[in-house]
Amino acid sequence: SHSLPGDSRIPFSAVYDTVGFKEDDARVYLPTVAITARILEVERFTASLPAVFRIELKHGEFTWVIKRKEKHFLELHRELRTYKAFMRIPLPSRRLTTHRFFYSHMNRHIGQNIVYVFLQKQLEDYLNTLLTMAMYCKYHHTVSMFSFTLSVSSREGMIYKRSGGHRIPGMNCCGHSQACYRWSKRWLVVKDSCLLYMKPDSGAISFVLLVDKEFSIKMDSKDTETKHGVRIDSLSRTLVFKCSSYRHARWWGQSIESFVRNYGKAFLRDHLCCVKTYMEDVADALEEAKEEIFITDWWLSPEIFLKRPVVEGNRWRLDCLLKRKAQQGVRIFVMLYKEVELALGINSGYSKRTLMHLHPSIKVMRHPDHVSSSVYLWAHHEKIVVIDQSVAFVGGIDLAYGRWDDREHRLTDVGSSNGRGTPPNEPVDLPNLKTGVGELQGNTRFWHGKDYCNFVYKDWIQLEKPFDDFIDRYTTPRMPWHDIASVVHGRAARDVARHFIQRWNFTKIMKPKYRSLSYPFLLPKSHSTADELKYQVPNCVLRSVADWSAGIKYHEESIHNAYIQVIAKSKHYIYIENQFFISCADNKTVQNKIGDAIIERIIRAHKEGKKYRVYVVTPLLPGFEGDITTGGGNAIQAVMHFNYRTMIRGEYSIISQLKKEMDDQWMNYISFTGLRTHAELEGRLVTELIYVHSKMLIADDNTVIIGSANINDRSMLGKRDSEVAVIVEDSEKVASVMDGQEYEAGPFALQLRLECFRTILGGHTDTSIDLSDPISDRFYKEVWMTTAGRNATIYEKVFRCLPSSLVRNMSELEQFQSKPGLAQTDLARAQEELRKIRGFLVQFPLDFLSEHNLMPSVGTKEAIVPTEIWT
Repeated sequence: SHSLPGDSRIPFSAVYDTVGFKEDDARVYLPTVAITARILEVERFTASLPAVFRIELKHGEFTWVIKRKEKHFLELHRELRTYKAFMRIPLPSRRLTTHRFFYSHMNRHIGQNIVYVFLQKQLEDYLNTLLTMAMYCKYHHTVSMFSFTLSVSSREGMIYKRSGGHRIPGMNCCGHSQACYRWSKRWLVVKDSCLLYMKPDSGAISFVLLVDKEFSIKMDSKDTETKHGVRIDSLSRTLVFKCSSYRHARWWGQSIESFVRNYGKAFLRDHLCCVKTYMEDVADALEEAKEEIFITDWWLSPEIFLKRPVVEGNRWRLDCLLKRKAQQGVRIFVMLYKEVELALGINSGYSKRTLMHLHPSIKVMRHPDHVSSSVYLWAHHEKIVVIDQSVAFVGGIDLAYGRWDDREHRLTDVGSSNGRGTPPNEPVDLPNLKTGVGELQGNTRFWHGKDYCNFVYKDWIQLEKPFDDFIDRYTTPRMPWHDIASVVHGRAARDVARHFIQRWNFTKIMKPKYRSLSYPFLLPKSHSTADELKYQVPNCVLRSVADWSAGIKYHEESIHNAYIQVIAKSKHYIYIENQFFISCADNKTVQNKIGDAIIERIIRAHKEGKKYRVYVVTPLLPGFEGDITTGGGNAIQAVMHFNYRTMIRGEYSIISQLKKEMDDQWMNYISFTGLRTHAELEGRLVTELIYVHSKMLIADDNTVIIGSANINDRSMLGKRDSEVAVIVEDSEKVASVMDGQEYEAGPFALQLRLECFRTILGGHTDTSIDLSDPISDRFYKEVWMTTAGRNATIYEKVFRCLPSSLVRNMSELEQFQSKPGLAQTDLARAQEELRKIRGFLVQFPLDFLSEHNLMPSVGTKEAIVPTEIWT
């Protein structure tokens, strides 16, 4: 069957309100829209075989084709006569009495040698007469309540499906004995991107099978292990069902295979936003939601404000917004990472309870259960928001405390009050108020309560008290957050939604508490068109998933593979922003090969005598609580060890391997940098690093990867943390420049790279900086390297800040701390020096604690955990 859905369709939300097929309130057809039938042709292969009628049915803009034999019309007529008598339906009008004569005449002559052309017309009239009578349209044989809800359909019908076949880690049948199976009567629905089956008595969806790369159909008895069977394989399940005849089974199998081949693939499109606008765009998209909202985060804080400063009360507070949409009838589904509470303080249990108490239409799942799944080390790390399966946000930004920021990266936020002398009003019960925090306190604060944070100084506590400060904002600067995300539309969003649906349905099967009907199976929508966007760019959704995270047969590491391929194929440069930089495989402690790909690409450029640049921007310190003035603590040092092992220390490091090939010329090819800023707080000069949380790669102003995956084994190997990213390859071109020559760049990648460079190099305030050519000697040496070096030197002189390359061991650390900077000794000169700062870029301190063993000492809790935790 085929369909071109228009505006006349049953709302998608109807899939959550199913009833039994025979119930009086079962809503199947479009209201006030007629159903018509037309017999297209009569197939009669031999005189001994009965004729088969190909019948086209039309309902609004939906059309589908069925095949029926003569005997099926007789059976239908008998069933309807029985149904009429049972329901005591009044006799038809005089006009229909005339048709009754035809029906009796048809009963006497069907099966005899009659003129099929004449019969074709009579049967067509018979069907159309029946279809005008609502009482007869409740006959369920080819349509259901999903036929005109989910768009394109292949076919539907009753089958008997075999139990089992799920791919659940740790659960395997001991054999193939028939005793292990049971057969259940189910209504099977085939859509362009999924199959689902329902219980006829209740209408409840029992399972959803997504079409994926492993999707295949088998109909031989040796594959199905049953007579007249069909076997469907996918990454997540093997489904077997049986039919009434061999022909019926072939018809099912071939129609499914043909339909999926024609409709199961789609091209994707993409668009991008940055951190501040990310939350604003998410808020606007949530506000526009009509049917469904999907959210999955590593951490979610219900009370965060998505638009700041707060000028409309709590309107744009996440929990208030979700409650408002739920009250409007939108179904909201949230998946949270269930942390090991002794190791992490993100309190996902509080987030779940808070959201679930808002409204019955908000459903929240947490995964994994650590004991039953034996998954202790790995996390669900995706950050996804999907609206009506037509708009999806993908990137590195959790809807959580500490994330909101803009390109100014402010260090302070004491509001409009004059320091401690005019504190905010007395504490109030903010969650129940209609006014916003900013209005209550009479100031213009951007970060309220737990949102004002510096997690290296102090980790979060008491998350159940969201509006209570936990660090003193009058003495301690916040840690700015540098991040990025993408937004995809139309068919691209469908692929992101499918990932969420796959994980949701897997979790529902895995955890007994979610198997009730109150936690429904989710279904993928179909989309016939994609939105018109500023840039039309083909892209692909990438993932890191495995059996524990998504219930699939083979692990997927397409993000890792994409990074390696993009780096290898790049011709001019790659630009990386990432929270971690742990790579260079030794096949022992580190396995991902992103660093190796960078080494190989630089060596190739050196041997060919061609210009090539690698820009790496990463946090100056890992994001763990610790006092860097005493070395930073075991967790910080462990991650620092592996970061430095990738950059410069040890035989596998990038710089060590490049030095073997080109001595110190490596500096012409790769630079390692971080971000830092400064401000005045209560009359004192303060500085803090800017925490780079982005997970992004740009290559040659043409290709972009944005997602949730860090450059480390946890994110890249697929078997560990679950991740999602998108890769965008511009097909449109605009005039640009590369190494002084005319160049065709992709508008999407080019504008993203220019925006990143303007932000970190100060191009928004100093428009004289030429950022057009990313690999020329003038830009690389006189702008990029010079700015990073000058800024780092000034910060060191003014603040004596850490980390610093002047500190190579713990003894030098103590000496370094004993000498005050200009901020303490000469305020006027310090301010004069800081005026020379441009942007946020600083050199990465490659020699910091280079003579100190950064691995956790024996006996510490950090030394007890497996090394894979840090890599």
